[in-house]
Amino acid sequence: MLVIVWMLSLALQIQAWDWWPLPMAEPDTCRDSLLYVGEIDVLSSSGTSAPTWLQANRHGAISSLPHSGNIRAGIRKPATRPNRWFDYDGAVILNGRLAGSQRSADPYKIEGTGFFDELYAHVRLYIVDITAGIQPMYTGPGDEELSSGSLLISNNAHPIPRVSVGIDRWTAFPGLYGYLEVKGGMSFGWLHDKNEYVKHTLFHHKYIGGRVGGKLPVNIRYEFHHAAQWGGTSATNGDLGHDWRSFRNVFFASSGGSTRNEQLNAQGNHLLSQTLCVTAKGEGWHVDLYWQDIQEDARPRFIGTGQNKKDGLWGVSMEQSRWPFLSGFTFEVLQTTDQSGPWHDRDGMVFGGNDSYYMNSIYQQGWTYFGRTIGNALMTPTNSRVWAYHAGVKGDIYGYKYRVLCTYADNYGTYQTPARSHNTAFLMEVSKYVPQAWGLEFGIALAGDFGDQYGNQFGGQITVRKQGIIKNW
Repeated sequence: MLVIVWMLSLALQIQAWDWWPLPMAEPDTCRDSLLYVGEIDVLSSSGTSAPTWLQANRHGAISSLPHSGNIRAGIRKPATRPNRWFDYDGAVILNGRLAGSQRSADPYKIEGTGFFDELYAHVRLYIVDITAGIQPMYTGPGDEELSSGSLLISNNAHPIPRVSVGIDRWTAFPGLYGYLEVKGGMSFGWLHDKNEYVKHTLFHHKYIGGRVGGKLPVNIRYEFHHAAQWGGTSATNGDLGHDWRSFRNVFFASSGGSTRNEQLNAQGNHLLSQTLCVTAKGEGWHVDLYWQDIQEDARPRFIGTGQNKKDGLWGVSMEQSRWPFLSGFTFEVLQTTDQSGPWHDRDGMVFGGNDSYYMNSIYQQGWTYFGRTIGNALMTPTNSRVWAYHAGVKGDIYGYKYRVLCTYADNYGTYQTPARSHNTAFLMEVSKYVPQAWGLEFGIALAGDFGDQYGNQFGGQITVRKQGIIKNW
């Protein structure tokens, strides 16, 4: 008790009894910039697909085919004024891709496509954020560069076009001297990929979170996220509802719609996720211990109390800036094999199991966008029962930035279609900025998969990047 009192008194002295500490209270010494960005990368691998960590968790920018090349170019205006009551940012990044597949009947066949990696505008008015367009979104704990990915919305699929309003960054609650911080918001989006099951699917996401501790050396945070696929036109069920009543049903995860399944359960395909994280921090370092769950049921259960409490993502993440040779480390355990048991109903009894994460009987494309899982890259609608161990490190050794990932996964398919396989995946990535070579950044990455999930395959990627300032003001 004396230790807690001492920590509180110390933090209060540091904060000088500021009843509502906001960044806008600090001096604004930053400048705005408009940047140009350009990148060329070439990938080649020996297998029937690109190795896992060469093409997964890259916002859908890299083809899953074994041979591909990309040219990206655009402009970016970063958010650079955190201490001002008004800030804005945006980007227009176009990606042109050529890819060739060893699976094609014609080994020389080349597929070309073009799309926007980013096309968005974001404005912050005091503490409220408004975003419109194609911008990456991530709902996971830990280090996004090193994590296997959030269970709900990760960096694996292409960013979803959306309009969102909320408080994006942790913001002190008025009157509590910074010891309680909150964030939250809601998005409305469009899943416009051309899958064969449901066209013009809509996207809903909302979240709320709280963090306690402020400037104390230990913080605890909790986040609740709800996401859903809804609306659209099904080849077998027709119009799935686009009106206000349908949106209300989706918002509250209520029954409704035109199909029997949605009238008995909830309109749309719903996913819930909660994150509980404990952070220890000091000057120039912090360590996160986190736990993220996933739920398919419309009625949420507090993390660790539902039928599927054995399932989730557990991890530890460390970041520090004093010793650049090892600036970040992450270790995670992913377990999704329980799914509340193998039976949803049997012999007239409802067990509530067979959750089949990422799968839905109406939205048969599952929790995917342009063929990629929106959530964790190690799971798919047809392989949602996974037990995996994942580790990652990054750093900077005399200007050579590196990242290393290593993952072992046991896969069990689904309860409906069991399929046992395993895979070991690795990535070694190094980049170097060379001012003498016109300010270019050169990168090389080597990756491989070993096991019977994808077969043994090995690949590499070469990248050349250029970024510069168009204008400062």
